[in-house]
Amino acid sequence: MSADVPVSAGNAKPTAAAQPPTTFGSDLPVWPQVDFSEFGEVESRPLSRVQKLTAQYMSRNWVMIPHVTHQDDADITALEHQRKARNAAGEAVKLTLLPYLIKAVVEALKAFPQFNASLDGSGKNLVLKKYFHIGVAVDTRFGLLVPVLRDCDRKSVAELAAELQAISLKARDKGLSMAEMSGGCFTISSLGSFGGTGFTPIVNAPEVAILGVTRTQEKPRRGADDGIDWRQVLPLSLSYDHRVINGADAARFTARLAELLGTVEALEG
Repeated sequence: MSADVPVSAGNAKPTAAAQPPTTFGSDLPVWPQVDFSEFGEVESRPLSRVQKLTAQYMSRNWVMIPHVTHQDDADITALEHQRKARNAAGEAVKLTLLPYLIKAVVEALKAFPQFNASLDGSGKNLVLKKYFHIGVAVDTRFGLLVPVLRDCDRKSVAELAAELQAISLKARDKGLSMAEMSGGCFTISSLGSFGGTGFTPIVNAPEVAILGVTRTQEKPRRGADDGIDWRQVLPLSLSYDHRVINGADAARFTARLAELLGTVEALEG
């Protein structure tokens, strides 16, 4: 039999030379071991504990989840006007864009419950969640941490802003417990303060999707009488598990997100 002809499990006969199945990726070439000092001056720094854990989890998620990233834009001109007006009026806690994003994500999850779900350990059943716990990636001196804000559907923008400020400060100053980073339904990763026009966030298993946002941009739109109307546009990058979500689902989800972010009344409270 030719070596390039597959043999189905149904007709294959065991032989003494048969080998047990290998673990996925175990047949890859070993990581190159290089003495970089041969080429010039170097300095070696050990990874932090958080960086090591993050590397392990992200490697697992990238290899085991078939990722696709869908890009879209949201016109947040009216939202930004309202947000800045509320801050100018003396909000107890400064409102950033993130609490509004959390509110919009929750409403989109309600409309598309397959995004508020996880595959079980067997990979054969989809567990649909009836609660709305949202993780928010925070850049800290320890590494990237993702605190989870619970029951976001029951909280106002102001309440989410206060909770987000408190948990982010704790994450940066003291770190977080595993309990404070567990139980999330969906994660938001914002790079708006750093810049960028889009990226590919890695799904935070066992979640099935993650939203990445970058810096708001001023973009021209056709206005009245064919004039130029400058709008504030937020880039959206939605990565999703293609085993659970297809491209049409992702397009509908981000379209609904954009609609919500463009309708201030839908996010107030």
